[in-house]
Amino acid sequence: MSVGGGASQPVTSPQPVSGPLTGAAIFMILTVRPGQEQAVRDLCGDLAGLLRSVGFRDLSGGLSCVMGFGSDLWDRLGTGAGPAGLHPFREIRAGDRHAVSTPGDLLFHIRAGRMDLCFELATQITGRLGDAVTPVDEVHGFRYFDERDLLGFVDGTENPAGADAAAATIIGAEDPGFAGGSYVIVQKYLHDLDRWNALPTEQQENVIGRYKLSNVEQGDDVKPSYAHNALTSLTADDGSEIQIVRDNMPFGRPSEGEYGTYFIGYARSPDPIEQMLTNMFAGLPPGNYDRILDVSTAVTGVLFFVPSVPLLESLADDGGGKGDGADDGSADDGGAGEPAAGAAAAQPGSLGIGSLGGARPD
Repeated sequence: MSVGGGASQPVTSPQPVSGPLTGAAIFMILTVRPGQEQAVRDLCGDLAGLLRSVGFRDLSGGLSCVMGFGSDLWDRLGTGAGPAGLHPFREIRAGDRHAVSTPGDLLFHIRAGRMDLCFELATQITGRLGDAVTPVDEVHGFRYFDERDLLGFVDGTENPAGADAAAATIIGAEDPGFAGGSYVIVQKYLHDLDRWNALPTEQQENVIGRYKLSNVEQGDDVKPSYAHNALTSLTADDGSEIQIVRDNMPFGRPSEGEYGTYFIGYARSPDPIEQMLTNMFAGLPPGNYDRILDVSTAVTGVLFFVPSVPLLESLADDGGGKGDGADDGSADDGGAGEPAAGAAAAQPGSLGIGSLGGARPD
């Protein structure tokens, strides 16, 4: 189906950007070889079927997939004017801290309760794309005990849920041609666990802004201004909290001394995530930076646009892809309306695949 070129088409469903936490995930970033854009278009039309076929093998597995597009590839697809907030990831340099900007045309965020489901879908996706793409990064994430990262703290405590998650992540009337879409920023962080574990627990708690065992947030009279959750907490002009949805996951290869956290943050605009990163790396005020960065290094950084399901599927048509302000009221409230059965639910054949569709740093 096409969402551009004339008649208004309703935005029926976002991709499952605020799906529930799962036990396993694969994050794949690929670049597309020049002249191979048609392979991407073809996959946009086939992805729902692949997801259905793999997910049907275990209906309780919660398999879901989010497909995102980098700014260069979106331009190459010839869809016309792009989403208002889509641009290359903006690197940040401050002292010896560096939020790097790395290549990425396509992101696949695959989630399930079982790694074999994620693995099979990733295999099918890369098989369809074949030589049209070049792998940039692939990370296999896992749930670590009670939702903790490898630093030992619970991750994602302040994620919004339900209608609040939809309001935080789904583009609405502010960019009507792309309503139902979202933005996602990913960064792969590597940790120096020897250095981190040498810190006393109280000092670790001050870095995070939470008590390690209980996961209770430190009071304002205790929490340092450089605490991670202090620097990543944003307030709107009306005093309300600006929220994003995170689905970070630990990963690692102990035999190689690799331990990390894969940060993935969804929002209806990249602005709040970019401000959080600026606060972390440059500091607020400048120099008052996030002490996590004393033991953690960002080795990737990419911004992607996540189109709505109808817009994604329209890319398989000849030249389709740009929304034309289509609006049937489902996104009229600026994204605050929650899609049926959560962001992952959609009509059969969409990326939510009904009951198979699957919000997390503090």
